[in-house]
Amino acid sequence: MPLPLEGIRVLDWTIWQQGSACGAMLGDMGADVIKIEQAGTGDPGRYLIAAGGQSTEDKPNWYFEANNRNKRSITLDLKQPEALEVVLALAAESDVFIQNFRFGVAERLGVGYEALRAVNPKLIYGSATGYGNKGDESAEPSFDHLGLARSGIMNAAGEPGMPPLAIAGGVADQMGAIMLAYGIMTALVARERHGVGQEVNASHLGSMTFLQGLSVSMKLMAGLAIPRTFRHAAINPLWNHYRCQDDQWIALAMLQPDRYWADFTRIMGLTDLTGDPRFDTMTSRTENSEACIALLDEAFATQPRDEWIRRIKEDGADLIYTIVNSVDDLPNDPQVRANGYITEVDHPQHGTTEMLGVPVALSETPGSIRRVAPELGEHTEEVLLDVLGWDWDRIGALREKKVI
Repeated sequence: MPLPLEGIRVLDWTIWQQGSACGAMLGDMGADVIKIEQAGTGDPGRYLIAAGGQSTEDKPNWYFEANNRNKRSITLDLKQPEALEVVLALAAESDVFIQNFRFGVAERLGVGYEALRAVNPKLIYGSATGYGNKGDESAEPSFDHLGLARSGIMNAAGEPGMPPLAIAGGVADQMGAIMLAYGIMTALVARERHGVGQEVNASHLGSMTFLQGLSVSMKLMAGLAIPRTFRHAAINPLWNHYRCQDDQWIALAMLQPDRYWADFTRIMGLTDLTGDPRFDTMTSRTENSEACIALLDEAFATQPRDEWIRRIKEDGADLIYTIVNSVDDLPNDPQVRANGYITEVDHPQHGTTEMLGVPVALSETPGSIRRVAPELGEHTEEVLLDVLGWDWDRIGALREKKVI
C-alpha cells in the first residue's frame, strides 16, 4: 500500500524546531519533503548541539535528526534572483510550502503567500509563528521558552507558590509543529474536496492555549482556571502520585474513587481505613485529604514499586494506575517498544540508530522513517534534475554563480 501522503510534495523553508518538526511529520506520512537551506550555512539547528559543547563525531546530531528526517536538502542563496526563480519553479510543482521566519522575511525575499500563490493557486502555504498572524504582536519573534511563558503553562505546572516552571524538550515548538501539520493536512483535504489552496497559520500561543483546553475552558465558563495543587493535599487522594520504598513513583487516576476505595485499601493492607468515616466517601476523603494522603505515603513507602504493581495485578482489582517515568525510562518502557514509539533506522554514518517512531498508527497505510536527516545540500542536483527537469548545463551555471 502507498504511504498516506505519497504523491504530496512539500517545500520546507524552516529552521530550528517549530517549523522543521512539522515538515518531518508530513515526511513520516509519505510526503516528499524538500528542505530549502541557505547556501553555505544551512539551518542553524545543524549547529545547536555543537554550540552547547556536545560532539557529533561519534553520535548523530540528535536535534537536527529529530526535526529533519524524511527530507531532502537543497541549498540556495535566496538573496540572488536566480535562487528565487528556483523556489518559484519548485512551488509551481509542489502542494505545500512551510516557513517559520520572522514576519515579513518571506515577503521581502519574494516567497510570501501571495507570490507563491501567483504561480500555484492551489498551494497550501503554512506559517509557524509565535503569537498568530493578527494583532499588534504578530510580527514579534518567539522561541520555545517564550511559547511556554506566554501560554500560561509555566504557572500551571508545579505546586502553589512555586516560581514559573519551564518544561524541557521544546514542548511549545513541538505543539506548534503538530498544530501546523494538522492544519496543513486539513487544508489538503479541503483542496481535494473544494479545489482551493489557502494559507495556514499555527502559533506557539494558539497551540499551547489549546493544549490547556480544559483549564482555559474552566476559566471562560466558571471564572477560575484549574489551580495548581499541593501533592500532599490533592482533592482526590486516588488521583495523585506516591513515592515507593525504592524512590520510584506510582500514579493513581481513579476519577470515581468510591468505586475503587474498598479494593484499593485491601490491596494496600489498609482495611482499617475502608470504613473509616474520615475516608469512606469521596466527600470525606476530600475534607480530610491531607491526613489520607499522609497515611497512603507511609504505606507506599514500605514496599518497592514493583511489589505494589505485583499485588495489584495478582489481586485482579480493576484499579487505574501506572508507573511514573522519567524521559530516561521511556526507551525501555515495554509499551513504548510494543507500539513502535521508538524505532531503529540504519544511519549511513552511525549504523543502527534509535529514534522516535511515528506516534499515530494507521492500520493499512502506516507512516515510516525512510531517510535520516540530510547533509547540507545533499539533494540539490537531484531535485533540480528530477523535479524541475533542468539539465546539467543549467545546474552548472547556478553553481558557478554560487546560487546553489
